[in-house]
Amino acid sequence: MPRTYLMCPPAYFTVKYAINPWMDTTSPVDADLAGKQWERLRETLVELGHRVHVLTPQAGLPDMVYAANGAFSVDGTVYGARFRYPQRAAEAAAHQAFYAIQDEPGWRFVAPTEINEGEGDFTYVPGPGLILAGYGFRTEPTAHAEAQEVLGRPVISLRLVDPRFYHLDMALAPLDDTTIAYYPAAFSASSQAVLRQLFPDAVLASEPDALAFGLNLVSDGRNVVLSSEATALADRLAAAGYLPRLVELTELKKGGGSVKCCVAELRS
Repeated sequence: MPRTYLMCPPAYFTVKYAINPWMDTTSPVDADLAGKQWERLRETLVELGHRVHVLTPQAGLPDMVYAANGAFSVDGTVYGARFRYPQRAAEAAAHQAFYAIQDEPGWRFVAPTEINEGEGDFTYVPGPGLILAGYGFRTEPTAHAEAQEVLGRPVISLRLVDPRFYHLDMALAPLDDTTIAYYPAAFSASSQAVLRQLFPDAVLASEPDALAFGLNLVSDGRNVVLSSEATALADRLAAAGYLPRLVELTELKKGGGSVKCCVAELRS
């Protein structure tokens, strides 16, 4: 089914501070190449039949390109973000303003009281109607309970233990309504046990897959858009019946994000 997404161009993208292990302030960003890679990602989603809204970037907010972190929506209810680091705090208001002017019927925005980073640490698996929620580095566990109350869906808390995978969307991704892919070692032993029980048929990624940002993907249930560096995972997904679409996002990886970080799904 066609999806609706939100993206934000990397007009002001740079790496001037380090708030995750991937950010290196001594490694320059090629702004022109970052823009071209972002545009190719947007074009890929449109070519697949999806609608892409574009959020206006703001000077002084270089990480706005990672649009997935600004909110999390299910059935038209939008649970806003409250960022962990002050460098990104103002992004939350920009996302709230976007939802306030949307022509989609029935959008309801709920401002959070707890620290959470939107789809960075929340994802939705519609088959069982479950929200999977990460914590350990950015989002507070108390935000999981708040999201459950706001969105009216059961929330499964998953503890992240490897700082390289500081958001849930670095280590886990839904592939369709009932299937996920994930990298087990990014999670605590107890969370791994929960995932095995809930998703016995999951596609398991290797450490090289995960380090290539392969799990930071966007899937419409058939087409899977993922980093061009994650070739082994792409092969595994193809063997499972999906259609991988590889895109290069080497410049945006310098800020600690790839495909999914750049794409918020609007679930109306």
